[in-house]
Amino acid sequence: MWTRFISWLVKLLLRILAHAKPLGGVDLAGILSDNTETLLNLPGRLPFFATRITDPDRVRALFQKLHPVTCSRELIRLGPDGDGGYLVPNDLDGIEACFSPGVNTISGFERDCADMGMKVFMADASVNGPPEQHPAFSFIKKFIGATSGGDFITLSDWVSESLPPSHSDLLLQIDIEGCEYESLLSTPGALMQRFRIIVVEFHYLDHLFSAPLFAIYSKVFDRLLDTHTCVHIHPNNVCPSLMVKGLEVPQMAEFTFLRNDRVVNLAFATEFPHPLDRDNTNKVSVRLPASCYSAR
Repeated sequence: MWTRFISWLVKLLLRILAHAKPLGGVDLAGILSDNTETLLNLPGRLPFFATRITDPDRVRALFQKLHPVTCSRELIRLGPDGDGGYLVPNDLDGIEACFSPGVNTISGFERDCADMGMKVFMADASVNGPPEQHPAFSFIKKFIGATSGGDFITLSDWVSESLPPSHSDLLLQIDIEGCEYESLLSTPGALMQRFRIIVVEFHYLDHLFSAPLFAIYSKVFDRLLDTHTCVHIHPNNVCPSLMVKGLEVPQMAEFTFLRNDRVVNLAFATEFPHPLDRDNTNKVSVRLPASCYSAR
C-alpha cells in the first residue's frame, strides 16, 4: 500500500512540475532516472519497498532455520576486538588453508589463522595487496564472483589454482560487499563440503523483504544449510536493524557456520551478544533481534 501511494504521489508531483513555467526546460525524466539507485535503496531507511514485498512470515521462517546452535566446541575470537574480528568454533586443528576474499585495512583474522599454521589466500581487485605481510599469505588482485573472467574469479577456480588437488579441510571467511550471494550460489557442493568453517558477512539483509531478492537470498541460505549449521550471528552496527510489519532483522550481520559432521550435542544458543562479541564501529550498539535466535 505504501509503495503504491508513494508511486502515485511522485507521478502527480512530476505532472504538476512539468507544467510549471520556471521548470519548462528541466529534464524531469532524466533527474528521476539519475536518482533511481537512491529510490531503490530506500529499504535501508524506510519500511516499504519499491518492489513487491515478501510475506514477513517467509522471512521469519528463513531466520528460524538459521537460529544459531551451540555444540561441543566453544566459540573463540580470531582477529581484533572490533571490525575484522570474528567468532569461530574452536575446531581448527587440521585445517590446511584459510580463503579470505575481501581485503581491507585490517588482516588480524588472517594473521591469527596463519600463526596457527594455515596457508592464507586473499583476493581483492580493489587493492594491491594485504595491509601487512606474512610468510603464509598469498594474494591475487581479483574479485570473487559468479564467473571467472577479467577482474573476477569464482571461488572454485581460485581454490583450484591455489592448492593442489586434495580433500583437506579449509576455512572460508568472506566479506565482499554483497557479492557473497552470487559467489556462494555458484560454488559446487563438493567445495562447500571442504570448508569446515564458513564465516560470511551478509550485506543488505533488509532486502529479504523485497520479493525478487528474497528468491535469490533464500536459495543461498538453503545452499549453506545443506552442508553447514549456523553457530553464531553478530549484527554489524554500521547500520541499525529494520522493522517491517512487526518483524525486526539486521541490515548487515556476520554469520558463522560449522560443517554438519562436526556438530554434536547441539542445542539452541541463547546468549546474545556473546561475551566475545565486539561492535564493528563506534556507532550505537545493535543487539541481535529476537527473530534471529531461539530462546528455547
